[in-house]
Amino acid sequence: MPQTNPPSRLKKFWRERVVALILAQFTQGVTPQKIALTIALGLNLGIFPILGATTALCAVAGIGFKLNQPVIQLVNWLVSPLQLLLILFFVRIGEWLMRAQRVNFSIPELFRKFHESPAKFFQEFGLTGLHGIIAWLVIAPFLTVLVYFTLLPPLKKLSALRPKNN
Repeated sequence: MPQTNPPSRLKKFWRERVVALILAQFTQGVTPQKIALTIALGLNLGIFPILGATTALCAVAGIGFKLNQPVIQLVNWLVSPLQLLLILFFVRIGEWLMRAQRVNFSIPELFRKFHESPAKFFQEFGLTGLHGIIAWLVIAPFLTVLVYFTLLPPLKKLSALRPKNN
């Protein structure tokens, strides 16, 4: 008799929290297009290269586009590790776009310097943050479109599987 392994914690979390939340949206009449937009914006705003800004950005986008706040904030939370990984990427792309001198730093160093003196931190790294934002502004629209149109077909199929309420 083949041995079946219980689902991993990640699979269980994904199925119970993420997929169940999306399916619940369908039963409330939310369209696959709206869910795809919510996820695409949550992902893109969640990787914005300034720490501490993503929750507010997602809230504003959610209100502005009448998107589901729990879903957009969940996506924001899920991509937060990706945000940390992409900060340096966005800064380097921004430096290249602006033909700026390369600034050497590390994320732990940024935290330490910010806690020592926020004013000095912004004086020293403000332009670096701006370079990251510029790169994000260039990349984010393309990534949003890519994520939206990648998610739309499976979300339409998932929507078609839900029981119809009469």
